[in-house]
Amino acid sequence: MTDQFQYRDGHLHVEDVAIADIADRVGTPVYVYSSAMLRRQYRVFAMALASACPDVESLICYSVKANSNLAIIRTLARMGAGVDVVSEGELRRGLAAGVPPEKIVFSGVGKTRTEMAFALQAGIRQFNVESEPELEALSETAAGLGLTAAITIRVNPDVDALTHAKISTGKAENKFGIPIGRARDVYARAAKLPGIRVIGVDLHIGSQLTDLSPFEKAFARAADLVVALRDDGHEINTIDLGGGLGIPYSPDAVPPSPDAYAAIVSRTVGHLGATLIFEPGRMIVGNAGALLSRVIYVKDGDGRTFVILDSAMNDLVRPAMYDAVHEIRTERQPQGEMIRADLVGPICESTDTFARDCDMPSVAAGDTLCFMGAGAYGAVMASTYNTRLLVPEVLVDGDRFAVVRARQTFDDLLGLDAIPSWLEQDS
Repeated sequence: MTDQFQYRDGHLHVEDVAIADIADRVGTPVYVYSSAMLRRQYRVFAMALASACPDVESLICYSVKANSNLAIIRTLARMGAGVDVVSEGELRRGLAAGVPPEKIVFSGVGKTRTEMAFALQAGIRQFNVESEPELEALSETAAGLGLTAAITIRVNPDVDALTHAKISTGKAENKFGIPIGRARDVYARAAKLPGIRVIGVDLHIGSQLTDLSPFEKAFARAADLVVALRDDGHEINTIDLGGGLGIPYSPDAVPPSPDAYAAIVSRTVGHLGATLIFEPGRMIVGNAGALLSRVIYVKDGDGRTFVILDSAMNDLVRPAMYDAVHEIRTERQPQGEMIRADLVGPICESTDTFARDCDMPSVAAGDTLCFMGAGAYGAVMASTYNTRLLVPEVLVDGDRFAVVRARQTFDDLLGLDAIPSWLEQDS
């Protein structure tokens, strides 16, 4: 079974656990993840690559920014995954989850020297360098420590990913990478720097791609660059192709096939004899997770019905930030009456809206709803806006589940603040 969220005896389950049991025991809002779905998605991606490129060495480095929970990372690490990180914090998460340093790649446009030093001393596999100033800083940091940084240079191929503008990263106007037309000059500079060892090429053109043609165009440009760099005398033995493969956010959506993606990889770069690195995030964890929320009120407005939930945009920001649409399921299997409503949260912002004019089963106060496809960029982007507590996360494995991040308390949250001494005194 692909979808691990299914109705049984009229009630929604994740694997063999009833959603209602989690909601009752842990409370709502709460994020719920399926171990079976995580493992399946990783396996499907890995098998597609192995089938299309049987003679090519590859490494799947899960993109921690999609969902950084230690239990998620550990689940994937046990299947052989490495991690792609973009901060020292994410690097520490990868190490804490048991990922070997030699399976960790460090991406991101704003690495600090402190982060570089920590990563160098940890012995990570490679840095994906995104600018000339970063290259110089990494050289100085590595040389100062008496260490060598293995690097790829992220090139910007100026390819439109045909995805949402806020998650497109491969066009010339985006902040990411070095223009591909200048790459050979930058590689020549890198080869002369102390503390630097050039090993490959890196690119990542965006997230949630549902059209595979931009991948083919970008990978072909990367292949041409590899040939040119080798002609220049560089030893290019690694090609990091990033991530970005999209997922279905609605039941009728047809996602890109991992097999079709792998076929593109094979025909564009599979012949180059390089180790291939992939950085999937959403594709692995997106549909493995859901956000559970309870109805607080059903409010009849002027020609409009509002279903007011206990979750809000601080818990799941994607609808507000990206105009994202998530499939909504009720805890009880729908039967009969439907309503048209806006699903909203309690935050004092009109943008705190999950869906507008949504056709959905009739609900009442106390009913539990499930926002599907919330495993990626859900909990990891949550905030405490309106002094709302960060919600817990639960991992399900068969007929068992565990809280893998506890619900924050008000003492936790208020304890982060401090009142200065001059305000402690009586006025």
